Amino acid sequence: MSQIERQQPTKEKTPTPGAEPKDLPEKKPSAESTENEVEKKEEQTSKPAKREVFAPPVIRARARYVRIAPRKARLVGQHIRGKTVEEAQALLSFTPRAAAVDWNRLLKSAVANAENNYELVSDDLKIVTACVDEGPTIKRFRPRAMGRATPIHKRTSHLTLELKAKE
Repeated sequence: MSQIERQQPTKEKTPTPGAEPKDLPEKKPSAESTENEVEKKEEQTSKPAKREVFAPPVIRARARYVRIAPRKARLVGQHIRGKTVEEAQALLSFTPRAAAVDWNRLLKSAVANAENNYELVSDDLKIVTACVDEGPTIKRFRPRAMGRATPIHKRTSHLTLELKAKE
């Protein structure tokens, strides 16, 4: 057997990505593309600095585990939402519901927080939100006839009040 010379296929060099081939002439940027690039750079550098705008603080007060049903507390909370502090205090003082006492106490606490922590005047405050969340339910049983017992659910509420300075 004679030896046959095998010719190996020659590998052509493929250009690596990002490398420019030497054979091709360099592309010169057109006048339009350079103008666009210059305009983009000017837009980026000529933007005015952002001004810091401070929003008025939101004063929050919470009363948690208040021993009143959330459904009953929401009835009173809806009346004071969006009112000024003076209007809300007047409404709460003449509302014949037990929840009004708890809301009034919470409103006084929120006004005290605003005056002490943020140095705001109570005349300039407005109620932004007045919401009621359900707290844990205390479960008890009441004895009934023939040895039976019926459940009693004593519901609690979490009252949240947020005040903001008038604009």
